[in-house]
Amino acid sequence: MNLAAARKLPGDWHDGTVPANVVLGDGAHLETSYSFLLYRSEQPEGVRIGRGSTVSLGCMFDVGPRGRVRIGDFSLINGAWFICDAEIEIGDYALISWNVVFLDNYRAALDANIRRRQLQNVPATTPRRLLANSSPRPIRVGRNVWIGFDCCILPGVTIGEGSVVGARSVVASDVPPFTLVAGNPARFIRKIENDESPSSR
Repeated sequence: MNLAAARKLPGDWHDGTVPANVVLGDGAHLETSYSFLLYRSEQPEGVRIGRGSTVSLGCMFDVGPRGRVRIGDFSLINGAWFICDAEIEIGDYALISWNVVFLDNYRAALDANIRRRQLQNVPATTPRRLLANSSPRPIRVGRNVWIGFDCCILPGVTIGEGSVVGARSVVASDVPPFTLVAGNPARFIRKIENDESPSSR
């Protein structure tokens, strides 16, 4: 059997294949191979999509050579963008809404003079890409987390189990388990009480 043909998705509108180091769990659904247009991971397992999880149209895995993305079981990912040079981990039963951006690396200098020189070098690269010498910091999203639409999750953030991030929030620091946060930057709104929270056990 042709290996490339085996990595094609049935009914895919994009004429591409799923990279060989992408693992799909039983019952996982990946809508299109276009999600890997910017994918460059050289890891043995660059992306793992867990059992029964869905990665819908609009998702993009912009994963660098040393990057790894892991999506847990039964998670629903709606058009999220993963900018990953180290590791981004999404737990089981996560609900990720439209246009959420996870970035474990800024890929640009914070100093304006250095950034200007980096941008001057972009026209000499093929494909045109910002080649910044910056340090990534892994992102961890716990089990049963809901992230609202248009959120941005910044490098090094951990979002604890059972938490909710309100729409259009910028998460720059860790979110404790079973907590509702919202805003720019995201701030504590209240604790979440349900059957799984520690105070309800």
